[in-house]
Amino acid sequence: MMETLGISIYRLLDQQTGLYEYKVFGVLEDCPPALLADVYMDLDYRKQWDQYVKELYEKECNGKTVVYWEVKYPFPMSNRDYVYIRQRRELDVEGRKIYVVLAQSTSVPQFAERSGVIRVKGYKQSLAIESDGKKGSKVFMHYFDNPGGQIPSWLINWAAKNGVPNFLKDLAKACQNYLQKT
Repeated sequence: MMETLGISIYRLLDQQTGLYEYKVFGVLEDCPPALLADVYMDLDYRKQWDQYVKELYEKECNGKTVVYWEVKYPFPMSNRDYVYIRQRRELDVEGRKIYVVLAQSTSVPQFAERSGVIRVKGYKQSLAIESDGKKGSKVFMHYFDNPGGQIPSWLINWAAKNGVPNFLKDLAKACQNYLQKT
């Protein structure tokens, strides 16, 4: 679909839903893998650097840690919220350390749907991070969500072409600031 800042973004149309799933490959320079994984998992810190977060926190539900995340959408659209479980693992693959984060939507009674906010029920993400052999990280992400409601295709295309690169820029900057705050 596009390449920018050393990141390639591909999309595939899901015939059943008519929505796209995305694959992102690339390198984030000056973001070591362990740091990038820590920044990605730190929800309190994300509230400081991600302008689209309205609400974000974890809660124990039935022995699982569940994340609640409300995302700001531009007027006149309704915000979206996600309820999901996620896991982080560090793998050793033939001597290569790979950080893996998996997330998938879930439904638990502790998080009822809210009036005026559309619940994203179909969400899944896989993220793998490893060293680029220098000071940065090679990143692979597979992402799908069904945002529900009627979102114009121009906005979906804008988000994919601008939102993902902007998010990655913000994430790289957040890594640098995270180093300074610790």
